Amino acid sequence: MELKVQNLSVDISKKHIIEKVSLVVDKYPFVALLGPNGSGKSTLLKSIYRALKPTSGTIYFGNIPSEHIPNRELFKKAAVVGQFNTVNFDLTVMEMVMMGRTPHLKMLQKESRHDLEIAEEALEKVGMKEYKDRKYANLSGGEKQRIVLARAIAQEPELLILDEPTNHLDVHYQLQLLTIIRELKIHTIAALHDLALASQFCDYFYILKKGNICYEGTPEHVLTKEMVKEVYGLDCEICKVPDKKCYMIHYDLPITPR
Repeated sequence: MELKVQNLSVDISKKHIIEKVSLVVDKYPFVALLGPNGSGKSTLLKSIYRALKPTSGTIYFGNIPSEHIPNRELFKKAAVVGQFNTVNFDLTVMEMVMMGRTPHLKMLQKESRHDLEIAEEALEKVGMKEYKDRKYANLSGGEKQRIVLARAIAQEPELLILDEPTNHLDVHYQLQLLTIIRELKIHTIAALHDLALASQFCDYFYILKKGNICYEGTPEHVLTKEMVKEVYGLDCEICKVPDKKCYMIHYDLPITPR
């Protein structure tokens, strides 16, 4: 499913956070939003999945403006994985994943055997099927994030929206999670921090700075030391890993103030 954002602006407490941003998720299946803290990545994503109301601009899912799509229908099309996934209820892993079936159920309708099978398949895709009877609260951070991803998969979305999903994970779990997402072959837009990691998994970059997209393109065209200096205030050297779709970045010190 194509996601198209046209001239989107978001103001919070009379401050411009996002200014006339346009982007598309269609041709390239795994799109990264990159930029320093405070550049507007999470605000942009929250506007897309309706946690924030834009000041102006239009968001399209397919050819339909978002405001014309009921919430239930929207969350059949798009699923969200965030960086904070605290749950205040004593849920099992299976109960957590079954929450992803909610958009497909009518008011007070009970889950069917079909819904259970979809949830089990989602757990299998993230390698957590044997954990289905465990308590979600007792899992490690990386395990919890895989369960949240399974919940999103259980929604059967056409688009995944990932808001810094690897932010609190160690390198092992970062690689594991992004590998699983890549193999799902679902159109994905993800806010990420690590440029080298993004280059390994993502097909297209949108680089934000102070609420504006200042660079966009494939990693090989966008990931340059000039871009890193301008956006992050860092001097660096970048080299492509031979025979791999990824880059190594060496940052120089001292750090230039942004």
